Amino acid sequence: MTARLPVRKAILERRTYEAPAEGREGKVRLDFNENTSGCSPAVPRALGKMSPKQIAMYPEYQRSTALLARYFGVRPSEVLLTNGGDDALRVFFDTFVQSGSSILICEPTFPMYRYWGEIAGAKVKALRYGPDMEFPMTSILGALRKKPRVLFIANPNNPTGTLLQIVEIEKILRAASNTAVVIDEAYAEFSGVTLVPYIGKHANLFIARTFSKAAGLAALRLGAVIAGAKSLSYLRRAMPPFPVNLAALVAAQAAVRDGRTMRGYVREIRRLRAWFEKELHGLGVKTFPSAGNFLLANFRPGGPRLFQRLEREGILLRERTKEIGPGFVRITIGKQAEMKLLLEKIKRLGFSADTRR
Repeated sequence: MTARLPVRKAILERRTYEAPAEGREGKVRLDFNENTSGCSPAVPRALGKMSPKQIAMYPEYQRSTALLARYFGVRPSEVLLTNGGDDALRVFFDTFVQSGSSILICEPTFPMYRYWGEIAGAKVKALRYGPDMEFPMTSILGALRKKPRVLFIANPNNPTGTLLQIVEIEKILRAASNTAVVIDEAYAEFSGVTLVPYIGKHANLFIARTFSKAAGLAALRLGAVIAGAKSLSYLRRAMPPFPVNLAALVAAQAAVRDGRTMRGYVREIRRLRAWFEKELHGLGVKTFPSAGNFLLANFRPGGPRLFQRLEREGILLRERTKEIGPGFVRITIGKQAEMKLLLEKIKRLGFSADTRR
């Protein structure tokens, strides 16, 4: 007997989100904006001190939340810890979005906004960044007149690297009187720009943060939503009682206590980003200004073949041909040795003026 499962239409009509391919360990991972230097040495030491009894208990959050709130410069009531940055985004759909209601995004951007929107059965209104990856401010302000439930803005944006300044985002917040505005600051440590000090000024402002990038805790899955206490109270109603595991809490505390390691890593990535961009320009490759730990580059028609050959050599990049156009690729800024190796391979594999036409 064959059963017919009552699967929601929104699920039937979408494809599964494709995670990174397995077998990446040991390769040069410049494809998913990970911290290729690894987390602080304090993290594995702290994890090793967890006792069997602690692991057997459900996690407690008060002490961790207080410490991480100090790290963000807010009160504990203004921080909601989540199971990674993706979960920090999902809670907005559970809180604000009903089937048939609308959300507003600007593409190309982090695909999880559309992913969660489609699963929720929302109408996804997508505007586009310009040819030089400029943010379409006028179009966004116009679209806000239709009162979408949520507006998602990655700042800096992934994959373009585009950074909006605080004055620009405040203009959006004033225009979004009936919209929750989520500023995804996954790369804020690299940009140095954050809207966290403004949560008390704008009740519709929510900030999503992650410990997967600068802190190097991607495998442990810890994110956070920061907002005014009253605004955040609505999101708390949509959260389960134990969303974050103990290992993630212990690791995050160790990482933020060792601020020197994280600050040193961020400084080095900024330095290497500028150096690598200059090297690409010397090869005739167009890049776009980035405030993250990555660069968007256009290798033009010769790009796809080059990226495939690099992958066979064990160097992984994030090709963006489908979202932007042939030859576009997002390159994570890794360690200096990794970036030098990538440049050597690009030259050795024959990237030249001929392949750029």
